[in-house]
Amino acid sequence: MTKRIATDVRFRLRISKGADIAIGPGKIDLLEAIGNTGSISAAAKTLGMSYRRAWLLVDTMNRCFQGPVVAAETGGSRGGGARVTPLGAEVVRRYRRIEAIALEAGAEDLLALKRLFARR
Repeated sequence: MTKRIATDVRFRLRISKGADIAIGPGKIDLLEAIGNTGSISAAAKTLGMSYRRAWLLVDTMNRCFQGPVVAAETGGSRGGGARVTPLGAEVVRRYRRIEAIALEAGAEDLLALKRLFARR
């Protein structure tokens, strides 16, 4: 019996601003995780990355866009956290829309490519 390996199609759109990658799949995942957890630290943990790495990614995004995509929140019972700003939410929405459009536009060719993979 042969084991079949599932084929997963993912686009890896990256948009650069100068030498920095302003946005890409990992940064979008991070923004979504921050939105879900309300914390850079918790989002980093969810994604299996260090807090420092997550903070550096947020810092790069905040520098690349017209305003911050993540804002710190102070106070509260847990001492604060972070939130995705309206700009950050728009960045996520537009990025995911581009992914969906690309997937739909390339569906026929993607299926043809998948058929060309070796069967195992």
